Amino acid sequence: MNDQQLLRYSRHILVDEIGIEGQEKLLASHALIVGAGGLGSPAALYLATAGVGTISIADDDVVELSNLQRQILHIEARIGQAKTTSAQAALAVANSDCRVLPLPRLEGAALIEAVAKADIVLDCSDNFTTRYALNQVCVSLKKPLVSGAAIKLTGQLFVMDPRQNNVPCYACLYPQDSTDEDLRCATTGILAPLTGVIGCMQAVEAIKLLAGFGTPAFGLQRYDALTGMWSKSGISKDPCCPTCKA
Repeated sequence: MNDQQLLRYSRHILVDEIGIEGQEKLLASHALIVGAGGLGSPAALYLATAGVGTISIADDDVVELSNLQRQILHIEARIGQAKTTSAQAALAVANSDCRVLPLPRLEGAALIEAVAKADIVLDCSDNFTTRYALNQVCVSLKKPLVSGAAIKLTGQLFVMDPRQNNVPCYACLYPQDSTDEDLRCATTGILAPLTGVIGCMQAVEAIKLLAGFGTPAFGLQRYDALTGMWSKSGISKDPCCPTCKA
């Protein structure tokens, strides 16, 4: 690190669990964020300002007025732009040290290639099809996955690291025939800062895994904004899970 970086990241370096070694790991790391919306916005901003060296951010949508209530990467002046282009502009302002790679919708070989290049994946998407595809590739390539979701007044966080033994995957938590693809913010609504709470928690867990400190928040965590309460459920690996067994 140069003198400017030592100053910029000095408050991280002062944290015993991070220090210079941990900060250097962050600077050398590559995070893939899938979704540049309500969850991806705070997650990307905090990873960038924390010093993650490279962030790939994938989305195929454009900025709309209705996004601005919660998607803090985007502003009125960028309505109509691709969300990835808007995200790249916002992150460049936040930290010019961070290299941001905008990506289109990831499917098939493109998804495998993007995950293979990353050290960690953050699932900030808004549909189960993408979540299951990301989970399958992360399990196959043994890449840690930090998944978030938020709807109405409830958010959840799920962390998976297939490099460790007996850690359940997303499909162990939600078998593919048990989910409802119609549950989306556009049809059910969402409290704006709830996405900030979950997106920030995704950034915390990603930084812990990248810098190598603390204990990952394995299992399922839920946040109820109506009561302000967090709950945690232990999840066991499903011996019949088709993703884990593949």
